Parts: sequence; C-alpha cells; structure tokens
Amino acid sequence: MALSPLFWLIAFALLAATMAVLVVPLLRRSSGVPAPADQSAAIAVFRDHKRQIEADFTAGSITTAERDTALEDLTARFGHELAQQTPEPSASGDRPRLIAAFVLVACVPVVAGVLYFALGNPVAMTATPAASAEPSITDPQIIAMVDGLAKRLQDKPDDGEGWLMLARSYRALGRLDASALAYAQAAKRLPANADVYADWAETVVQTQGRSFAGQPTELLDRALALDPANPKALALGGAAAVERNDPATATVLWTRFRSQLPPDSPQIAQVDAALARLGAQPAATAPVPSVPAKAAPPSVPAKAATTSAAGETVAGRVELDPKLAGHVAAGDTVFIFARDPDGPKMPLAALKIAVSELPKSFALTDAMAMSPAATISKAQKIVVEARVSKSGNVTPQPGDLAGSSAVVAPGAANVRVTIDRVIR
Repeated sequence: MALSPLFWLIAFALLAATMAVLVVPLLRRSSGVPAPADQSAAIAVFRDHKRQIEADFTAGSITTAERDTALEDLTARFGHELAQQTPEPSASGDRPRLIAAFVLVACVPVVAGVLYFALGNPVAMTATPAASAEPSITDPQIIAMVDGLAKRLQDKPDDGEGWLMLARSYRALGRLDASALAYAQAAKRLPANADVYADWAETVVQTQGRSFAGQPTELLDRALALDPANPKALALGGAAAVERNDPATATVLWTRFRSQLPPDSPQIAQVDAALARLGAQPAATAPVPSVPAKAAPPSVPAKAATTSAAGETVAGRVELDPKLAGHVAAGDTVFIFARDPDGPKMPLAALKIAVSELPKSFALTDAMAMSPAATISKAQKIVVEARVSKSGNVTPQPGDLAGSSAVVAPGAANVRVTIDRVIR
C-alpha cells in the first residue's frame, strides 16, 4: 500500500533527531573528566585558607597589601594543584564509544521499522477522509465548562441568562433532554421572549422524534403570540400545522415566513414548493398578512384602509394622552391588537408601530390573524387595545403605557383608543 510522502518525511526527521541525540554525545571527545575526590579536598583547603586570610584582615592582623599578596599566592598554588590533578583524555576510551555509536546507527532504524509494521496501523494513512463520522463537540474542556456552568446554576438558580446559555450549550453537545429542561428554567426567569420559546419548541421536537404533538405546538403558539413575525416560530408553526392536517394555518404561517426572506434566498423555492403541495396560490402573489395595515397612510380614513369585508375588519384611531408624552420616546414600540374580551388572551389580529407614528389610523383584519381558527370575523365581540412597550416585548411590563377601547362588534369603524395609563 502507498503511504503518504509527508508521513515518511516526518518519520525520517524524527528518526534523525533521535539518532543525533543518542550518537553525537558518543562521538564527541571528552575535554575532561569529573573532579576526583582529592580535587574536592583541594577546593575545601583553598576555601579554608581564604577564610582565614579574610579573618586576619578583618581583625587587623594584616594590612590590605598583605591580604592581597596572600590571596594571589593562594590562588596560584590552587591552580597549580588542579592542573596536576586533571588527567588527559584517554585515547583508549574512544573505541567503546565508536562501537556503541555504530550499533545504534545500525539497529535503531531497523527496530523502529519492524515495530511500526508489527504494532502500528499503516492502513490509517490511506483511509478516506470522507469516511469520518459527523463532527461533534467532544472537547473535554468544553464539556467541563458546561458542567461547571450547570453546577454554578445550582447555587444561583435565578440566573435566567445562565440557564439560557446552558440550554444552548447542552443542545450543541447533543444532550437534548437536558437542553429542554434548561430552556424551561430560562423561560421561567427571563422576560417572555419569542426566540426562547421557538428554540425550546425545536429542541422538544427533536426529543420527540421530530413530532410537534403536545408541548412543541403550545410553545410555538406562545412564541407567535409574543412576536407574530418571528421567523423560526412561523416556519416551525407551519410544519406543526401540516402534521396535524391543518393546511389553512400552515399556508398563513408559511406565507408570512416567505415575506421575510430576502429575494435571493434559496429558501423561497422550498417555501413555494411547500405551499404548492398545500394547494395555496403562488407565494409570489399570495397576500402577505402583515402588509395591509401598514400600506394605508395615516391620513387615509379608517374605512378606506382595507378592502376586506366589514365583518373581517375593525378599524379606528390610536392616540397618546398628552399627559403621558413625557413617558415615551420616539423609538418605543406600540402594539395595537384586537381580542375577544371573553376569549383567550391571544390576539385575533395585531399591528406593531413606533411611538413616532402616533396618532395612528389602523385597520385590523382577518389576514393578520395568528390562526385561521381565531379571527375577528369569528368573534362575537371585540376590544381593541394599544400598549407602548419600553422593552419592545409583547408581554406587559411595569412602566409600559396602555389603553383600550370600548367593546365593539366585528366590522366596527371609528374605534377610538387612548393610551392613558401606566402599567404598575
């Protein structure tokens, strides 16, 4: 079998380095030998004499000149003694070193080659890279960091961001059950967030064998109630609707999802194909649920803001109480939504604008519904609410401003909503 030339090059370099380390010291002629025992004794005597000279000088028994002369004589005698005690290298000692070097050069490469082919795995050099398993995170340091985060959260369980980080880390490690539990802890401790619910739902779907039944669908409904335009929630929500044989809801959600994709996105073709399988009209011409209300300029009367049938629409105007003008900024988010006062809190239709657009003429229609099963036209009565969110979150928070209309019937026009109170 043909092994990689790079492998042989590296192996040869390692072998050469090893031989150099072993052989060179054997070939180098020694310049001397370690000091014998009598040499160590001479050094000790030299030190004693030197200390005695220094002691005499300190005591005043000798002058500086006498001290210097005594030290020079002592040093000269010591050097002479060392010269006599240092033997010349023996020529007869070279032969054993040369023999040992020859044996190493002859034997080490041969032994290394035999051991490699006997105990190694030459076939590994010709393995196809594509045959490797899918990449996965197995770095012990990363796993240790994630486990450390989990232990820290046992001591500080109220750290919502920590739980969210742990959930995402567990998911990256493939520990999906643990990830789902961590998402649940994060959702309890963080402000309601559509992304968190959508990620949590996706994780639970994977633990259920890609089934949306039960909890995933509930989580996606929460995500869409918080943010009707959340891309992941729209895409997964459409898939969940297909699974439960609800093509109408799937069409609405996937059409919204498609409207958010850039024109050159490869996902457009996939969404169009999915919509075609549902029997929907071509997505390129399908109505986009979030567009109609924004298309009408503020100066257009409410009745002219939509061409929907009267029973599918509720229209009017939202204003901010001048007394609360100092409590808002131009970039704060305003949510305008219709709901059934006797039904669930999920909006029947919703619109999001900025405070700078107030006062705002609005038209909420069935095309803006969260689900075809809960629309304005199917409700018996409607209340329109508006809320200024300082955080941009759909869930009410202390400090947000709110207002609501009187109860009206579907199809009502000229509905008036004044944002006139602060949520405590």
